Amino acid sequence: MVSCLARSLIFVVFSFSFLCQAREIALTFDDAPTPDSALMTGFERTQKIILALQQAKVPDALFFVKADYINPQTAKRLTQYSEAGFHLASHSFSHQSASQLGVEAYALDMYKAHLALKPFNNVLGFHRFPYLHYGKDLTEINHLQNLLKELGYKDGYATIDNFDWYISALLTKAADEKMVINYEKARDFYVNSLYDSIEFYDALATKSLKRSPRHVLLLHENDAAALFVGDLVAHLRNKGWKIISPQQAYKDPIAKNFPQVAFHKQGRVAAIANSKGFPESELRHPSENENYINQAFAAAGIVEAK
Repeated sequence: MVSCLARSLIFVVFSFSFLCQAREIALTFDDAPTPDSALMTGFERTQKIILALQQAKVPDALFFVKADYINPQTAKRLTQYSEAGFHLASHSFSHQSASQLGVEAYALDMYKAHLALKPFNNVLGFHRFPYLHYGKDLTEINHLQNLLKELGYKDGYATIDNFDWYISALLTKAADEKMVINYEKARDFYVNSLYDSIEFYDALATKSLKRSPRHVLLLHENDAAALFVGDLVAHLRNKGWKIISPQQAYKDPIAKNFPQVAFHKQGRVAAIANSKGFPESELRHPSENENYINQAFAAAGIVEAK
């Protein structure tokens, strides 16, 4: 018979093991290699992201490649990510919605991306659907998932969505219009906005899964990431989060739990919650809205005319 003390020790060990797996997060970046902008060249962006990740001692990051961006110059940037120890994966060829293209056209686009990535090193067999659009209905969704497997890919799902791309677009627009940018305020806005989304989806996971999974954060290879991803990592660690590799994150049990619902556009955690009866209205953070970001960005006083 197990004594009360032994039972207590078992409970403590189990609880500690569970907590060690909680609040872990991996960084992934869509749309690499994004072209030059008014803020910086693509080459500068890549250098800044690599340096920020290395200085923050991020164990690995995964760059989902929009393959029609690849040309002799941008290919060098992808090679730089690989040579820095990071990894590449597929984000389609032309970045079109699978829900709009249909199965046959999307499958062809997916295969073109597969061929375009063949010359590169450090490519992992993950594919992320643009806009997190998996298909127009469950039949198409499952068909495309089967085609992914035939090509040797796994679903490069995200668990945490956000509007980092729109925040970056506002900064780039301000630079293009010769506005004065307060980078300290921009940094705080970026970090706090993304952190709010991270906590939102982790809370949703706790409600629907009864645990915090190994999360996959969806970012973009954009100017805001180049400027502030190191600050985001520092903030996460200060809040008790552990940065892990995408390979570790994709070993979480939810990687094998593909929800049989049509709702996937907010990521895997939201899709699982939807499959358990959570309404779509509860599966999206309020900041995932252009009007919301516009108002909050303006209120933060980030830019002003010269």
